[in-house]
Amino acid sequence: MNKEVPPFYKKIRRLVFMYFGSILVIAFLTLCCCFDVIPLDLFKSKNKISNIYYMNYDVSTLPDSKDNELLKYGFELFQKTPKYIGTDNGNPDMVYQNNRLACRNCHLGLGTQPYSAPLIGIIQRFPQFRGRENKIGTIEERINGCMERSMNGRVLPLESKEMKGMVAYLKWLSRFAPEDGEIKGKGFLKLKIPNRAVNLDNGKKVFTQHCVTCHGIDGQGTLYADGYSYEYPPLWGDDSFNNGAGMTRVITAAKFIKGNMPFELATYDAPVLTDEEAYDVAGFINMHDRPQKSNPEKDFPDIKKKPVSTPYPPYADNFPIEQHKLGPFQPIMAFYKQEYNITKTK
Repeated sequence: MNKEVPPFYKKIRRLVFMYFGSILVIAFLTLCCCFDVIPLDLFKSKNKISNIYYMNYDVSTLPDSKDNELLKYGFELFQKTPKYIGTDNGNPDMVYQNNRLACRNCHLGLGTQPYSAPLIGIIQRFPQFRGRENKIGTIEERINGCMERSMNGRVLPLESKEMKGMVAYLKWLSRFAPEDGEIKGKGFLKLKIPNRAVNLDNGKKVFTQHCVTCHGIDGQGTLYADGYSYEYPPLWGDDSFNNGAGMTRVITAAKFIKGNMPFELATYDAPVLTDEEAYDVAGFINMHDRPQKSNPEKDFPDIKKKPVSTPYPPYADNFPIEQHKLGPFQPIMAFYKQEYNITKTK
């Protein structure tokens, strides 16, 4: 007759099996890694970023000083741009933008969020060659590019307090960056561009499902109570960026959307939308009316450098404007590679 094993001994036996089982599993995984059956970086995040994003970027901790006063003004300008240089600032001579967007609306986390065009290290990356101007430009020229496009306005004087304050803030954000300013997480997430035209019906469906909570069914966003700037920016219409801004390029917008939207739900390492959904909703957003930049034909003096998804001519190809707006983009990219030996990615 079998005697029942006491519960205490059952527990001991279970622990012994678990212990030796764990050792066997670890040994097996170690052998697999040693013989390249399992890659060593399997359990590492492919998008792992530097600790530089988690340094102290809290302006409120800075002591009072003349230099810090200018820096803090640049920070204020960055987060509440239209309050100081918008149409309702109270001084007609200080109107430099014609919408109510703030810099923070595109550069999330006040310029410190990875894969949201973060500004950490940007000072070290300038002067920089840019195809849109076809020359090496300064950080001040880059800021004024945003003023004329994203802000649908005019350039800030180089010696103005506003320009100096903005540059001071960017220098402060960049103080921990390496000498070349190159950090993982700059720019936007990579996107596998669908080999088809944008599906506007699907884009509308994605917008309705994921975007209306913040941006509204009409895409006009939500103003802060002070009425100066937006908590959630308009995506089209008079108060949005004009057609010369980088966000009007479907591929660029899709990359931004993939890594950052829906707001406070998506992250660079855990996107909510698929590449196809981000692509379609970017096209849906950009097909709506928005302000038109003056003299867009002056952009990209060497038009071969113009991104394939730029929504306005001229082009160094014969593809229709509609295809430059909505794709498919692969045939255009193939043309530039064959005709000019230029590899296009956006």
